[in-house]
Amino acid sequence: MKECISRTELGRMFADAAQLIRNQNEILSQLDSQCGDGDHGTTMMRAMEVLEDAIGSSPIDRDLSETLRQAGWSVMGADGGASSALLGSFITGMGDTELGGAVDCAALAKCLATGLQSVQKRTKARPGDKTMMDALVPAVETFGAAAASGKSISEAMNDAAAAAEAGAASTKSLVARHGRAKYLGEKTLGYADAGATSMALLFRGFSVALAAVKES
Repeated sequence: MKECISRTELGRMFADAAQLIRNQNEILSQLDSQCGDGDHGTTMMRAMEVLEDAIGSSPIDRDLSETLRQAGWSVMGADGGASSALLGSFITGMGDTELGGAVDCAALAKCLATGLQSVQKRTKARPGDKTMMDALVPAVETFGAAAASGKSISEAMNDAAAAAEAGAASTKSLVARHGRAKYLGEKTLGYADAGATSMALLFRGFSVALAAVKES
């Protein structure tokens, strides 16, 4: 029998991700203060609360694709600037994959890939630019490779979280080439990008939730 996740596990993934971001919101804002407005932690915490509430309050009979689309639109409607818009776009894009009521590893890989494609349509940033893409792209690609190799959902998500964390850490050695931070040039060296760090926390939260589900 294929390992699948349902609406319950999906809700837990976002709840655990929201909790990690809440716990780290001050660190995220400190990182953002080096290259931005210093409000990334607050912005992400508010966006994740909206996302968690939207998924948690979604009607039980609504399929997962529609749940994700509606939740993503709720995040994009939150007052959070580019961070909320891109996070919302990722979640809405995930809903572009038809999921029904349960998702196996291959379907979740496709779901994450369509989410990434949605973000790529909204931003010109790519890996190497010192943005969230330095964590998001490797996470999605790693999950896809793990799914193709036959790994379980929890194993694939753990791999994806590790890839996101490595990507976020790599931004310390990058000079910002996108957004307002690019005008700071060499001054952005030595600090991890806040957006990439929050993406790493998102995927680690997903992994923590799926590992707990597997053990229960």
